[in-house]
Amino acid sequence: MDMERCEIGLVGLGVMGRSLALNIAEKGFSVAVFNRTTQTTKEFARDLPDSLQLIPTYTMQQLTDRLEKPRRILLMVSSGPAVDRVLGQLSGYLSRGDLVIDGGNSHFRDTERRGSELAERGLMYLGLGVSGGKEGARKGPCLMAGGEEAAYSLVKEMLTTIAAQVEDGPCCALLGPGGAGHFVKMVHNGIEYAVMQVIAEAYDTLSTGLGREIEEIGEVFAEWSRTELSSYLMEITVEVLRKRDSDTGRPLVSVILDVAKQKGTGRWTSQTAMDLGIPIPTIDAAVSARILSSQRGLRDEASRLLRGAKGILQEGRDEFVEELRDAVACSIITAYAQGMSMLGAASDQHRYDIELAEVARIWRGGCIIRAEILQRVREAFLNNPSLRHLYLEESFAEVLSEKQDNWRHVVTKAKAVGVPVPAMGASLDYFDGYRRDVLPANLIQGLRDRFGAHGYRRVDRPGEFSTHW
Repeated sequence: MDMERCEIGLVGLGVMGRSLALNIAEKGFSVAVFNRTTQTTKEFARDLPDSLQLIPTYTMQQLTDRLEKPRRILLMVSSGPAVDRVLGQLSGYLSRGDLVIDGGNSHFRDTERRGSELAERGLMYLGLGVSGGKEGARKGPCLMAGGEEAAYSLVKEMLTTIAAQVEDGPCCALLGPGGAGHFVKMVHNGIEYAVMQVIAEAYDTLSTGLGREIEEIGEVFAEWSRTELSSYLMEITVEVLRKRDSDTGRPLVSVILDVAKQKGTGRWTSQTAMDLGIPIPTIDAAVSARILSSQRGLRDEASRLLRGAKGILQEGRDEFVEELRDAVACSIITAYAQGMSMLGAASDQHRYDIELAEVARIWRGGCIIRAEILQRVREAFLNNPSLRHLYLEESFAEVLSEKQDNWRHVVTKAKAVGVPVPAMGASLDYFDGYRRDVLPANLIQGLRDRFGAHGYRRVDRPGEFSTHW
């Protein structure tokens, strides 16, 4: 008698893999799991409820033998060489029509390469961006798929069932062919970097600039989380600021070393935006700020040599907190605007045909950057699918125009007391650059013509010109 076969296989039982496996099984699907370290698989299987259809396997052959055909295998392994290694190990056990899904943070170019290589062997491939962290993976993540419709159809029911659910559907969609899903996840992470940096700058401004205690700052963020700034990141900021260290009794954040790590997706966002010719300075500033934070030794040495502005803001302290909220709001709008602008450009250049309204919809649940603002973003692109930039949508333009004075005051005052606000400052510079009908690039082009005869265009007649200097 044949053994009962599972509907999906999952490779990689790290934090995210374990959580997704449990999520899938609890939703009624049968899952065979495998991890390269046998002990990890055994530990995972030890405490599994009998009610779950979750089968541990200990070799690639055992895994593939336990799967229905066409086989569907979800990889939850580290991006990069690990994915290629697992694909190589699987290759001898797969048949035409089988589907492999990469649920890691792979670079979209790698996803497209792997998809082409597998297609030559008659295998299907999906790149699946998964957002939500451990909690999201367990309870309902945001899932951003990229690949062919035929491949997606094999797992659509499963993915839409395990995804986070909002009032207008599951937070899961096929966003385009090839690497579209991982591209959208990359930009999602870039926005995530930017929003976290803006929040951190607000925290620093309240702490260093106003001299507020951490407990007070937590209450400020708690109040903000009940406004238009409501978001998952704002909510967990309050949790982090309220948490006490069990060893010292101090606020936990005060004993955390000020070095922010990164896995590379933010950097990929900046690099790819440069390739596309799309400015995303808020995201760039956030990536640079993390890199600067990692240079802890150099900063410590420089702090003893470099003098900076000192002091605490004294006048209008309560009013400044309100101004700061507006600056945070404008900077966050700008981060989303830059991300959506980049998605639009990539959709055109790579022929992904990404629906930006659908991206905003699925980002509203499960993912790290879920926020109240995304409903307005979605409505903007539903009302005008050809909208080229959120700054050009009337309601967003109105908010930015109304709040810009407070935004300017915050950036100016922070710099006056030596508090760096790279993301908020870059956002404001981007706003000012975007709203100007004339920029000083005419001088740059004149200089380029002077030293390199690169030519220039004129404002008063068509054509290319060069001056004999």
